[in-house]
Amino acid sequence: MASMNVPPIHDSVLKLMLRGINVPNNTYRDVTLAGKTALITGSNSGIGLACAKLLSGLGLSRLIIAVRSTQKGEDVASVIRKVHANMNIDVWELDMLSYPSIQAFAQRCATTRLDIAILNVGIASGSVSKIDDSTGHEGTFQINYLSTALLAILLLPILKPKTPTEKPGRLTIVGSGMGLLSKFDNINATPLIPSCNAPFTGFVAAGERYALSKTLIMMLVKKLGETISADDVIINTVEPGFTSGTGLHRDYSATGKVAMVLLKKLVSRTPEQAAWTYVDAAAVKGEESHGGFIMFWKVYP
Repeated sequence: MASMNVPPIHDSVLKLMLRGINVPNNTYRDVTLAGKTALITGSNSGIGLACAKLLSGLGLSRLIIAVRSTQKGEDVASVIRKVHANMNIDVWELDMLSYPSIQAFAQRCATTRLDIAILNVGIASGSVSKIDDSTGHEGTFQINYLSTALLAILLLPILKPKTPTEKPGRLTIVGSGMGLLSKFDNINATPLIPSCNAPFTGFVAAGERYALSKTLIMMLVKKLGETISADDVIINTVEPGFTSGTGLHRDYSATGKVAMVLLKKLVSRTPEQAAWTYVDAAAVKGEESHGGFIMFWKVYP
């Protein structure tokens, strides 16, 4: 279980970014995933795609690419198959803005072996909040927390070992150091969920909503770690670092996108560098990370 005695971090956003690029990047070429089945959500681009390629290179037996557009997923699968012809690759549809899609996806997972699940899908809204018509919730809150929490909970029984000799399943949810910086002004709201749909405008307010969604992920992982035995599933959340080449900021305004491009030229990781943090969380870190947050290769409370 992750130690709650590790001192918390109180850095600024910029300081976190700078720490991220100054920490040496680990790689784990000697890790073997032979016989394992892994799924990665949002694995048709960015860090998810880079992670799919890394896992494939570590001897993974089967990869499930979970994406909203199966055509884009198939394009990715065809590229990976050219390098790893003996690995089984499936492309399954998953729409994180649809509860029926999430439930159907989990039911499909229940029909097969699953050892590792990396929940990578996330968004950062533009400067104006949007309520999703199908769920009635604000988009960032919906995708980054509500839908992710639902999928995580549905996958837990599927990830549990089926025999006493099997190792624990692995559930890694992509988090962010921004979750340490959230103001969480609505923490005492009753009920809490509707308050997370409050409209916002402006770049700063959008950033706060993103940070709040990641704070909630940390809280979810901590609670799951207290509820689920690490002998069944090791659950953690990981900060990949500020990364270029992703679609995270695709909904930003033109000005916001320009700012992100300039910032990423100065302090960003590559998708492959960030993807190694996923490998670390999902295949290297052990019981010490259960219920914890991994950043800069270390487990934090």
